[in-house]
Amino acid sequence: MSVEVGELAGHLIRRLNQIAVSTFQDQMKKNGFELTPVQFAALNSIDANPEIDQAGLAKSIGYDRATIGGVIERLVARGIIERKVCVHDRRARELTLTKLGNQILKEATPVVLKLQSSILSGLDDNETEMFLALARKSISHVSDT
Repeated sequence: MSVEVGELAGHLIRRLNQIAVSTFQDQMKKNGFELTPVQFAALNSIDANPEIDQAGLAKSIGYDRATIGGVIERLVARGIIERKVCVHDRRARELTLTKLGNQILKEATPVVLKLQSSILSGLDDNETEMFLALARKSISHVSDT
C-alpha cells in the first residue's frame, strides 16, 4: 500500500522544520551570529526567567533534559551564560545571561523576528496567524497527553 508522504502531517512538519532551521542558520551566519535555534530559545528563556534551573529551561523550550546539558555547556564555554549552584537546592544549577549573552540576545532578536516571515513566506498575514494558532493548539494538545 502506497502513501503520498506529501499529504502526511509528520512529513510536512519535518520539511517545514528543515526550512526553518536552514533559514535561521543562514540569517544568523549572514548577520555574524553563531547561534542555533535552540541556543536562541535558551537565551530568550533565561532572559525571561533569570536564575531558571536547567530542568526548568528544558521544559520552557520543549527540549529534553538530557540534551539541554550540552546546549548549556556550549553557551557557558563561550561566556554567554553563567551557571551556578542554586542556594535552595544544591543539586540544581541556576542559569543567567552574562553581559555578552545580553548583548547577543539584544542584537540577534531583531534578526530572528525578521526571518520569521521568510519561514512562512507563502502565507498571507491571516494565514500566518491561523497557522500559528493551529500549531500552538496542536502542540498544546500533544504536550498535555
